[in-house]
Amino acid sequence: MSTYLVTGVAGFIASKTAELLLSAGHHVVGVDNMNDYYDVRLKEHRLGKLKELPNFKFHHVDIESQSDMEMLFKNYRFDGVMNLAARAGVRYSLENPHVYMTTNAMGTLNLLECMRHHGVKKMVLASTSSLYAGQEMPFTEKLPVNTPISPYSASKKAAEVMCYSYHHLFQLDISVVRYFTVFGPCSRPDMAMFRFTKWIADGTPIEVFGDGSQSRDFTYVDDIAKGTIAALKSVGYEIFNLGGGNNPITLNQIISWIEEGLKKKAVIMNQPFHKADMKSSWADISKAETTLGWKPETDIKKGVQNCVQWYLENQSWLKDIQV
Repeated sequence: MSTYLVTGVAGFIASKTAELLLSAGHHVVGVDNMNDYYDVRLKEHRLGKLKELPNFKFHHVDIESQSDMEMLFKNYRFDGVMNLAARAGVRYSLENPHVYMTTNAMGTLNLLECMRHHGVKKMVLASTSSLYAGQEMPFTEKLPVNTPISPYSASKKAAEVMCYSYHHLFQLDISVVRYFTVFGPCSRPDMAMFRFTKWIADGTPIEVFGDGSQSRDFTYVDDIAKGTIAALKSVGYEIFNLGGGNNPITLNQIISWIEEGLKKKAVIMNQPFHKADMKSSWADISKAETTLGWKPETDIKKGVQNCVQWYLENQSWLKDIQV
Protein backbone atom coordinates (compact mmCIF):
# COMPACT_ATOMS: atom_id res chain seq x y z
CA MET A 1 0.00 0.00 0.00
CA SER A 2 1.01 3.65 -0.36
CA THR A 3 2.48 6.07 2.19
CA TYR A 4 1.01 9.57 2.31
CA LEU A 5 2.05 12.71 4.15
CA VAL A 6 -1.04 14.45 5.54
CA THR A 7 -0.41 17.96 6.84
CA GLY A 8 -2.67 19.57 9.43
CA VAL A 9 -3.63 16.03 10.39
CA ALA A 10 -5.30 17.02 13.68
CA GLY A 11 -7.60 19.37 11.76
CA PHE A 12 -11.24 18.79 10.92
CA ILE A 13 -10.93 17.72 7.27
CA ALA A 14 -7.40 16.29 7.43
CA SER A 15 -8.19 13.93 10.31
CA LYS A 16 -11.14 12.45 8.42
CA THR A 17 -9.03 12.14 5.25
CA ALA A 18 -6.28 10.37 7.21
CA GLU A 19 -8.86 8.07 8.80
CA LEU A 20 -10.20 6.99 5.41
CA LEU A 21 -6.69 6.44 4.02
CA LEU A 22 -5.79 4.28 7.02
CA SER A 23 -9.05 2.35 6.76
CA ALA A 24 -8.13 1.54 3.14
CA GLY A 25 -4.84 0.03 4.35
CA HIS A 26 -2.48 2.88 3.48
CA HIS A 27 0.28 4.26 5.70
CA VAL A 28 -0.16 7.86 6.89
CA VAL A 29 2.49 10.17 8.29
CA GLY A 30 0.65 13.06 9.88
CA VAL A 31 2.07 16.43 10.87
CA ASP A 32 0.46 19.28 12.79
CA ASN A 33 1.78 22.21 14.81
CA MET A 34 -1.22 21.92 17.19
CA ASN A 35 -1.63 25.71 17.32
CA ASP A 36 -4.23 27.24 19.62
CA TYR A 37 -6.28 29.16 17.02
CA TYR A 38 -9.13 27.19 18.61
CA ASP A 39 -9.30 24.89 21.64
CA VAL A 40 -6.58 22.25 21.28
CA ARG A 41 -8.79 19.68 23.00
CA LEU A 42 -10.68 19.23 19.74
CA LYS A 43 -7.43 18.56 17.87
CA GLU A 44 -6.28 16.16 20.57
CA HIS A 45 -9.63 14.36 20.38
CA ARG A 46 -9.28 13.82 16.62
CA LEU A 47 -5.61 12.88 16.90
CA GLY A 48 -6.31 10.38 19.67
CA LYS A 49 -8.70 8.47 17.42
CA LEU A 50 -6.09 8.34 14.62
CA LYS A 51 -3.43 7.04 17.00
CA GLU A 52 -5.66 4.04 17.71
CA LEU A 53 -5.40 2.97 14.05
CA PRO A 54 -2.54 0.89 12.60
CA ASN A 55 0.00 2.37 10.16
CA PHE A 56 -0.28 5.93 11.54
CA LYS A 57 2.71 7.99 12.65
CA PHE A 58 2.45 11.52 14.02
CA HIS A 59 5.08 14.28 14.12
CA HIS A 60 4.46 17.49 16.06
CA VAL A 61 6.09 19.82 13.53
CA ASP A 62 5.15 22.85 11.44
CA ILE A 63 5.12 23.02 7.64
CA GLU A 64 6.55 26.53 8.02
CA SER A 65 9.83 24.90 9.12
CA GLN A 66 11.80 23.95 6.01
CA SER A 67 14.31 21.96 8.08
CA ASP A 68 11.59 19.87 9.73
CA MET A 69 10.01 19.14 6.37
CA GLU A 70 13.38 18.15 4.92
CA MET A 71 13.89 15.69 7.77
CA LEU A 72 10.52 14.08 7.10
CA PHE A 73 11.19 13.65 3.40
CA LYS A 74 14.59 12.12 4.19
CA ASN A 75 13.08 9.64 6.66
CA TYR A 76 10.07 8.53 4.63
CA ARG A 77 9.38 7.73 1.01
CA PHE A 78 6.06 9.39 0.25
CA ASP A 79 3.80 8.40 -2.62
CA GLY A 80 1.92 11.66 -2.28
CA VAL A 81 1.39 14.76 -0.16
CA MET A 82 -2.04 15.80 1.08
CA ASN A 83 -1.44 19.44 2.01
CA LEU A 84 -4.47 20.12 4.18
CA ALA A 85 -2.72 22.29 6.79
CA ALA A 86 -3.99 25.85 6.71
CA ARG A 87 -4.80 28.89 8.72
CA ALA A 88 -8.52 29.11 8.11
CA GLY A 89 -11.26 31.64 8.79
CA VAL A 90 -12.06 34.73 6.76
CA ARG A 91 -12.63 37.17 9.62
CA TYR A 92 -9.57 36.23 11.69
CA SER A 93 -7.38 36.71 8.61
CA LEU A 94 -8.19 40.43 8.80
CA GLU A 95 -6.74 40.54 12.32
CA ASN A 96 -3.61 38.46 11.75
CA PRO A 97 -2.85 38.34 8.02
CA HIS A 98 0.86 37.52 8.33
CA VAL A 99 0.36 34.04 9.73
CA TYR A 100 -1.99 33.22 6.85
CA MET A 101 0.73 33.94 4.33
CA THR A 102 3.45 32.10 6.27
CA THR A 103 1.37 28.95 6.72
CA ASN A 104 -0.81 28.82 3.61
CA ALA A 105 1.70 30.15 1.08
CA MET A 106 5.20 29.64 2.52
CA GLY A 107 4.26 26.30 4.07
CA THR A 108 3.08 25.11 0.67
CA LEU A 109 6.32 26.33 -0.93
CA ASN A 110 8.36 24.38 1.64
CA LEU A 111 6.52 21.19 0.73
CA LEU A 112 6.91 21.78 -3.01
CA GLU A 113 10.66 22.26 -2.57
CA CYS A 114 10.91 19.01 -0.61
CA MET A 115 8.88 17.20 -3.24
CA ARG A 116 11.10 18.27 -6.12
CA HIS A 117 14.32 17.43 -4.27
CA HIS A 118 13.10 14.02 -3.07
CA GLY A 119 11.30 12.78 -6.16
CA VAL A 120 7.74 13.00 -4.82
CA LYS A 121 5.45 13.83 -7.73
CA LYS A 122 1.89 14.12 -6.35
CA MET A 123 0.26 16.79 -4.18
CA VAL A 124 -3.35 17.45 -3.31
CA LEU A 125 -3.70 21.05 -2.14
CA ALA A 126 -6.72 22.10 -0.09
CA SER A 127 -8.06 25.45 -1.27
CA THR A 128 -11.25 27.41 -0.80
CA SER A 129 -14.48 28.52 -2.45
CA SER A 130 -13.86 31.95 -0.89
CA LEU A 131 -11.85 32.72 -4.03
CA TYR A 132 -15.08 32.94 -6.00
CA ALA A 133 -16.46 35.96 -4.11
CA GLY A 134 -18.11 38.37 -6.51
CA GLN A 135 -18.09 35.92 -9.44
CA GLU A 136 -21.13 34.68 -11.34
CA MET A 137 -22.78 31.51 -10.00
CA PRO A 138 -22.69 28.59 -10.26
CA PHE A 139 -18.95 28.81 -9.62
CA THR A 140 -16.82 26.92 -12.13
CA GLU A 141 -13.10 26.22 -12.04
CA LYS A 142 -12.60 28.31 -15.20
CA LEU A 143 -13.38 31.59 -13.42
CA PRO A 144 -10.25 33.79 -13.04
CA VAL A 145 -10.58 34.38 -9.24
CA ASN A 146 -8.10 37.24 -9.38
CA THR A 147 -9.95 39.46 -6.89
CA PRO A 148 -9.78 37.77 -3.45
CA ILE A 149 -11.56 39.83 -0.79
CA SER A 150 -9.75 38.58 2.33
CA PRO A 151 -6.14 37.77 3.30
CA TYR A 152 -7.29 34.16 3.78
CA SER A 153 -8.45 33.73 0.20
CA ALA A 154 -5.45 35.71 -1.09
CA SER A 155 -3.07 33.34 0.70
CA LYS A 156 -4.85 30.34 -0.82
CA LYS A 157 -4.61 31.88 -4.28
CA ALA A 158 -0.86 32.31 -3.69
CA ALA A 159 -0.56 28.62 -2.82
CA GLU A 160 -2.49 27.60 -5.93
CA VAL A 161 -0.34 29.60 -8.34
CA MET A 162 2.90 28.48 -6.67
CA CYS A 163 1.74 24.90 -7.23
CA TYR A 164 1.17 25.69 -10.89
CA SER A 165 4.71 27.08 -11.17
CA TYR A 166 6.17 23.86 -9.73
CA HIS A 167 4.00 21.79 -12.04
CA HIS A 168 5.27 23.79 -15.01
CA LEU A 169 8.92 23.84 -13.98
CA PHE A 170 9.38 20.44 -12.33
CA GLN A 171 6.48 18.35 -13.68
CA LEU A 172 4.85 17.93 -10.28
CA ASP A 173 1.31 16.55 -10.48
CA ILE A 174 -1.04 18.83 -8.54
CA SER A 175 -4.73 18.54 -7.76
CA VAL A 176 -6.18 21.69 -6.18
CA VAL A 177 -9.45 21.00 -4.37
CA ARG A 178 -11.62 24.00 -3.52
CA TYR A 179 -13.86 23.20 -0.58
CA PHE A 180 -17.39 24.56 -0.16
CA THR A 181 -18.58 25.05 3.46
CA VAL A 182 -17.57 21.74 4.97
CA PHE A 183 -19.47 20.60 8.05
CA GLY A 184 -19.72 17.53 10.22
CA PRO A 185 -19.09 16.20 13.74
CA CYS A 186 -16.05 17.58 15.58
CA SER A 187 -15.71 20.60 13.32
CA ARG A 188 -13.90 23.81 14.21
CA PRO A 189 -15.74 25.74 16.96
CA ASP A 190 -15.66 28.96 14.93
CA MET A 191 -17.77 27.31 12.21
CA ALA A 192 -21.51 27.98 12.07
CA MET A 193 -22.64 24.39 12.66
CA PHE A 194 -20.67 24.01 15.91
CA ARG A 195 -21.44 27.51 17.17
CA PHE A 196 -25.15 27.35 16.46
CA THR A 197 -25.49 23.91 18.04
CA LYS A 198 -23.66 24.97 21.20
CA TRP A 199 -25.48 28.28 21.50
CA ILE A 200 -28.92 26.74 21.08
CA ALA A 201 -28.09 23.92 23.51
CA ASP A 202 -26.81 26.46 26.08
CA GLY A 203 -29.71 28.88 25.55
CA THR A 204 -27.27 31.55 24.37
CA PRO A 205 -28.48 33.98 21.66
CA ILE A 206 -27.17 33.07 18.19
CA GLU A 207 -25.16 35.71 16.34
CA VAL A 208 -26.32 35.71 12.72
CA PHE A 209 -24.52 38.11 10.40
CA GLY A 210 -27.27 39.44 8.13
CA ASP A 211 -30.82 38.12 8.13
CA GLY A 212 -29.94 34.43 7.76
CA SER A 213 -31.03 34.28 4.12
CA GLN A 214 -27.41 33.91 2.95
CA SER A 215 -26.83 30.41 1.62
CA ARG A 216 -23.94 27.99 1.32
CA ASP A 217 -23.24 24.86 -0.70
CA PHE A 218 -22.84 22.78 2.46
CA THR A 219 -20.79 19.58 2.05
CA TYR A 220 -20.45 16.80 4.62
CA VAL A 221 -16.92 16.10 5.83
CA ASP A 222 -16.93 12.40 4.87
CA ASP A 223 -17.79 13.35 1.29
CA ILE A 224 -15.06 15.99 1.24
CA ALA A 225 -12.49 13.50 2.53
CA LYS A 226 -13.49 11.00 -0.18
CA GLY A 227 -13.16 13.70 -2.84
CA THR A 228 -9.76 14.73 -1.50
CA ILE A 229 -8.54 11.13 -1.77
CA ALA A 230 -10.04 10.79 -5.25
CA ALA A 231 -7.94 13.83 -6.22
CA LEU A 232 -4.78 11.71 -5.80
CA LYS A 233 -5.43 10.68 -9.40
CA SER A 234 -2.73 11.77 -11.86
CA VAL A 235 -4.06 14.90 -13.60
CA GLY A 236 -1.07 17.14 -14.39
CA TYR A 237 -2.39 20.34 -12.83
CA GLU A 238 -6.12 20.69 -12.29
CA ILE A 239 -8.52 22.51 -9.99
CA PHE A 240 -11.64 20.77 -8.70
CA ASN A 241 -14.67 22.13 -6.87
CA LEU A 242 -15.75 19.86 -4.03
CA GLY A 243 -19.15 21.09 -2.93
CA GLY A 244 -22.80 20.22 -2.54
CA GLY A 245 -23.41 20.63 -6.27
CA ASN A 246 -25.85 23.46 -7.00
CA ASN A 247 -27.51 22.86 -3.63
CA PRO A 248 -27.22 26.07 -1.58
CA ILE A 249 -29.03 25.98 1.77
CA THR A 250 -29.78 29.04 3.89
CA LEU A 251 -28.48 29.57 7.40
CA ASN A 252 -32.08 29.86 8.56
CA GLN A 253 -32.77 26.33 7.30
CA ILE A 254 -29.66 24.99 9.06
CA ILE A 255 -30.77 26.65 12.31
CA SER A 256 -34.21 25.09 11.94
CA TRP A 257 -32.72 21.59 11.56
CA ILE A 258 -30.48 22.12 14.61
CA GLU A 259 -33.50 23.26 16.62
CA GLU A 260 -35.32 20.11 15.53
CA GLY A 261 -32.42 17.90 16.63
CA LEU A 262 -31.99 19.61 20.00
CA LYS A 263 -35.75 20.01 20.52
CA LYS A 264 -35.04 23.57 21.54
CA LYS A 265 -35.72 26.96 19.95
CA ALA A 266 -32.94 29.37 19.09
CA VAL A 267 -32.73 32.94 20.31
CA ILE A 268 -31.46 34.86 17.28
CA MET A 269 -29.50 38.11 17.49
CA ASN A 270 -28.87 39.59 14.06
CA GLN A 271 -25.60 41.42 13.37
CA PRO A 272 -24.62 43.53 10.33
CA PHE A 273 -23.48 41.45 7.37
CA HIS A 274 -19.66 41.27 7.23
CA LYS A 275 -18.17 42.71 4.04
CA ALA A 276 -15.56 39.93 3.83
CA ASP A 277 -18.31 37.29 3.72
CA MET A 278 -20.14 35.95 0.69
CA LYS A 279 -23.93 36.18 0.28
CA SER A 280 -24.08 32.78 -1.36
CA SER A 281 -21.94 29.96 -2.69
CA TRP A 282 -23.04 27.54 -5.37
CA ALA A 283 -20.64 24.99 -6.81
CA ASP A 284 -20.50 23.47 -10.26
CA ILE A 285 -19.00 20.05 -9.46
CA SER A 286 -19.30 18.52 -12.93
CA LYS A 287 -15.52 18.48 -13.40
CA ALA A 288 -14.99 16.46 -10.20
CA GLU A 289 -17.76 14.10 -11.25
CA THR A 290 -16.30 13.56 -14.73
CA THR A 291 -12.58 13.44 -13.92
CA LEU A 292 -12.52 12.04 -10.39
CA GLY A 293 -15.76 10.09 -10.34
CA TRP A 294 -16.80 11.99 -7.22
CA LYS A 295 -20.03 13.53 -6.03
CA PRO A 296 -21.43 14.10 -2.53
CA GLU A 297 -23.60 11.33 -1.12
CA THR A 298 -24.69 12.56 2.32
CA ASP A 299 -28.08 14.22 2.73
CA ILE A 300 -27.50 17.63 4.34
CA LYS A 301 -30.29 17.28 6.89
CA LYS A 302 -28.94 13.87 7.90
CA GLY A 303 -25.47 15.42 8.23
CA VAL A 304 -26.86 18.13 10.54
CA GLN A 305 -28.53 15.42 12.65
CA ASN A 306 -25.16 13.65 12.92
CA CYS A 307 -23.56 16.89 14.14
CA VAL A 308 -26.24 17.42 16.79
CA GLN A 309 -26.03 13.80 17.96
CA TRP A 310 -22.23 14.02 18.26
CA TYR A 311 -22.53 17.25 20.25
CA LEU A 312 -25.02 15.73 22.67
CA GLU A 313 -22.84 12.64 23.17
CA ASN A 314 -19.80 14.83 23.99
CA GLN A 315 -21.55 17.73 25.69
CA SER A 316 -19.87 17.06 29.04
CA TRP A 317 -16.57 18.49 27.73
CA LEU A 318 -17.76 20.48 24.71
CA LYS A 319 -19.74 22.83 26.96
CA ASP A 320 -16.43 24.42 28.00
CA ILE A 321 -15.17 24.98 24.43
CA GLN A 322 -15.02 28.66 23.45
CA VAL A 323 -16.73 29.52 20.16
